[in-house]
Amino acid sequence: MEFQKKLGGADTPIPGVVIYDLPVHGDSRGWFKENWQREKMVAAGLPDFGPVQNNISFNDKAGTTRGIHAEPWDKFVSVATGRIFGAWVDLREGPSFGVVFTAELDASKAIFIPRGVANSYQTLEDNTSYVYLVNDHWSADAEYTFLNLADETAKIQWPIPLDEAEVSEKDSGHPRLPDVRPIAPRKTLVIGADGQLGRALRKAYAGDSSVEFASRHEFDLLDSKSYSSRRWRNYQTIINAAAYTAVDTAETRTGRQAAWAVNATAVSRLAEVAGQHQLTLVQVSTDYVFDGLNTDHSEEEPFSPLGVYGQSKAAGDTTVSTLPRHYIIRTSWVIGNGDNFVRTMASLAGRGVQPAVVDDQVGRLSFAADIADGIKHLLAIDAPFGTYNLSNDGPPQSWAEIAADVFELCGRDRSAVSGVSTAEYFKDKEAAPRPRNSVLSLEKIKATGFQPRESRCALVEYLTGSEASV
Repeated sequence: MEFQKKLGGADTPIPGVVIYDLPVHGDSRGWFKENWQREKMVAAGLPDFGPVQNNISFNDKAGTTRGIHAEPWDKFVSVATGRIFGAWVDLREGPSFGVVFTAELDASKAIFIPRGVANSYQTLEDNTSYVYLVNDHWSADAEYTFLNLADETAKIQWPIPLDEAEVSEKDSGHPRLPDVRPIAPRKTLVIGADGQLGRALRKAYAGDSSVEFASRHEFDLLDSKSYSSRRWRNYQTIINAAAYTAVDTAETRTGRQAAWAVNATAVSRLAEVAGQHQLTLVQVSTDYVFDGLNTDHSEEEPFSPLGVYGQSKAAGDTTVSTLPRHYIIRTSWVIGNGDNFVRTMASLAGRGVQPAVVDDQVGRLSFAADIADGIKHLLAIDAPFGTYNLSNDGPPQSWAEIAADVFELCGRDRSAVSGVSTAEYFKDKEAAPRPRNSVLSLEKIKATGFQPRESRCALVEYLTGSEASV
């Protein structure tokens, strides 16, 4: 064993499997090492995988061979005494399925093994012990996948031949590689999958079996059972597309309670689940967290909500922002499959109505399809965590100007739409205060390589194509 190595990692042929040199300090009395030191190891590139259980395997004799087991958790393995020969086989779905890596480990080496990569160890000395950290608690119903130690495809060159090694009967009976069912990736759960954005996410992820969709009835944000009925270690991401959005009703006592229950309390419970299991939480936010006094809103602007809806959403955003792994997607004026402003104006145009529409609130439409594509983009490229504004692009418009566009695209004259101030429109009505300027700066999300469609182009496609029925 070599003393005084510098801490560092090296990639292996299996994606995500990294082998590490550990500094070991020794003299005539023996040796000492920091087997796990989160700050230093994360700085050296080890995933901050959140271990919750520490196990020790002691082996009496050289030649003791265990495996090949793929487990439903991440694992960090190092040697305490003796030496081991390790063999790792990727059993995850994907192009690296079946890739093999082998190495000898002593106390100065350690290896990180992601979920779904099968591992096996053969001791090379008597009285060998190795230690492993895992990021989920062992349970009898955990799903394992196995590969035979003598698999002809893997062709592992065991230092001590298997017919001379100590191998359990169970390990000897595991299947060959052609009979192994690949391990599916961790799943993404979309909550609120029956809403405008949820339906757009269904289309964006169509055919992706790793994405689950839960309607309001399948995942009730107000039911405690929703948070305890899943094995969350099988997931990697939660997309919360659910929200209480009845802006005016939120100003009533009943509506106020409902808005806070869904937009703040339930979001804090999702954040708790995500934090406990190191999941990524995608939270969809709104321009209503601002008072609308700035000409445009950056991601760094402090909250200044005017009404209950915006206040409850700001509270949810604040909770989510404390998570290490989060995306807050701030949108405005959402248009998708459901009741929305564009559909209402198209219906009025078709019926020959000449509406008066607010002309002193300015912003951009956010088509649900673009929001869904933006979320998918950020997750696919592992964009830096944080808050991203996401609306459609193009010149800001008032509601009246957008209504006139809709009328024109529906074959009516633009002059059929007249403008009216917010104060006049809501005169003698119970209504929530609204931000006058909802324009969101898009520089940050564009810098990731995502380009939202121009609002006018998206509106044309919405009215003339199938997007409205997505």
